[in-house]
Amino acid sequence: MKFELKTTDPGSKARAGKITTDHGEILTPIFMPVGTAGTVKGVHQRELKDDIHAQIILGNTYHLYLRPGLDIIQKAGGLHGFNGWDKPLLTDSGGYQVFSLKEMRKITEEGAKFSSHIDGSKHMFSPEYVMDIQRIIGADIIMAFDECTPYPCDYGYAENSMHMTHRWLKRCIKRFDETEPIYDHTQSLFPIVQGSVYPDLRKQSAEFIAEQNREGNAIGGLSVGEPAEDMYAMLEVVNDILPKEKPRYLMGVGTPENILEGIALGTDMFDCVMPTRNARNGMLFTTEGIINIRNKKWEDDFSPIDPNLDCYSSKFYTKAYLKHLIKCKEMLGSQIASVHNLAFYIWLVEQAREHILAGDFATWKPKAIKQFMTRL
Repeated sequence: MKFELKTTDPGSKARAGKITTDHGEILTPIFMPVGTAGTVKGVHQRELKDDIHAQIILGNTYHLYLRPGLDIIQKAGGLHGFNGWDKPLLTDSGGYQVFSLKEMRKITEEGAKFSSHIDGSKHMFSPEYVMDIQRIIGADIIMAFDECTPYPCDYGYAENSMHMTHRWLKRCIKRFDETEPIYDHTQSLFPIVQGSVYPDLRKQSAEFIAEQNREGNAIGGLSVGEPAEDMYAMLEVVNDILPKEKPRYLMGVGTPENILEGIALGTDMFDCVMPTRNARNGMLFTTEGIINIRNKKWEDDFSPIDPNLDCYSSKFYTKAYLKHLIKCKEMLGSQIASVHNLAFYIWLVEQAREHILAGDFATWKPKAIKQFMTRL
């Protein structure tokens, strides 16, 4: 994997760059649709490419490990072969999913023991095994195994967890470096910065992660319930330390406002389930603002969902029709809304990139946030 930094906005820390993988290029800043179980929920691969213009999507180690299982994925030639996506893929380590099980898992220095949420069967994720699993899944970019601390958590817990994440990281790196890719493409390992909302811990973690000299770096443990101001403060601390010549990935974030603020602070990569999850509940992000399509005001609005997007679903279907489908709980309603929201998110980061390249991102951002976060 290679990263080329094209330019930085003169009025902020926003960056435009290019990541090159064996499965293609990724222009940054980038939003990555989440395909937890090998699929972006309700969205065809053709729509991801042609309507949404996605450059990279995600898979999740925990869910893919449980279903369909490693044997099936390896027989298919990895996740690329299994789901037919021929562009870049990223997998997270499953750490967040394991630790969110709460009463169904136990964390030790060795790793995390957990019970499957599907059938209660017992499993063990160690840093080494998570590397092996992600070798089999075969994503272009893979994540180190970490503990995602809850919010709130006390300083002592956050500090101990951070140090354990660092020890796990060294084990991940050792296993990764002593093994080879299973398929005919290279893989890159991203460490993850932790430290909750404590600036000194975030600084320690960012310095430790930077010292590992991997091809990119991730920032975890944010957008887990803390105030947005705390998230931005931690991002500023971390991004001032992580090397400028490598991509920075903020995991699990967020709203359009969160993404634009994250870009302004020097972050390059984002993912979140919000576009598809909110779509299934009738919340649409548009170039004019936020729409709750369930509201009565849209039932006789025969204008397109959003004619400003280069997306078939956004331009062809009307607000009235989509309201009808969502109200009737028709599957097509969730599909249309999901495609539209993802197209908006990709358009959003494309717009951000254009303004970074033009040198006016800092003046465009506040106006964009006000417009895109307005409820219509």
